[in-house]
Amino acid sequence: MTSQASAVSSRSSATSPQGRALGWLLATDGGAAATALRLTLAIVMFPHGAQKALGMFGGHGWSGTMGFLTGTVGLPSFVAAGVILLEFLGPILLLIGLGTRAVALGFAGLMLGAIATVHGSYGFFMNWFGGQAGEGFEYHLLVIGIALALVFAGGGRWSLDARLAERR
Repeated sequence: MTSQASAVSSRSSATSPQGRALGWLLATDGGAAATALRLTLAIVMFPHGAQKALGMFGGHGWSGTMGFLTGTVGLPSFVAAGVILLEFLGPILLLIGLGTRAVALGFAGLMLGAIATVHGSYGFFMNWFGGQAGEGFEYHLLVIGIALALVFAGGGRWSLDARLAERR
């Protein structure tokens, strides 16, 4: 393929719906704020995923979490497995800044689901003093806020997304 044909091919793939979607998925505002939010969300979510997938930090591991999510919460098995994988692999992807917008959107949806299925009935506040039966949803709202900021801004200056966007 000639260089002129290659340039035309690159431009046409960039203007295709798939090319535009990939361009938006990788694009970032380049600021340090998005990087700080991305790393914060990764650090906060990783222990939750490690509890669910590996049983670390006092968690119940894969089978215990699957039992809770399918039996107690009533999620289908494939959704429960998706929750565990998102919480475990999502922070790793956020740490390197790959697929930031998609992972962040997943976390926002996950937290909305957690509020709707479990935490909403306990009210706003977390169970700081052991006076209520479960945890409220204030933590979940913070995760949703951080996640939505990342959906809008992208992964930030020091993300793999930004590097890949530069090469497009």
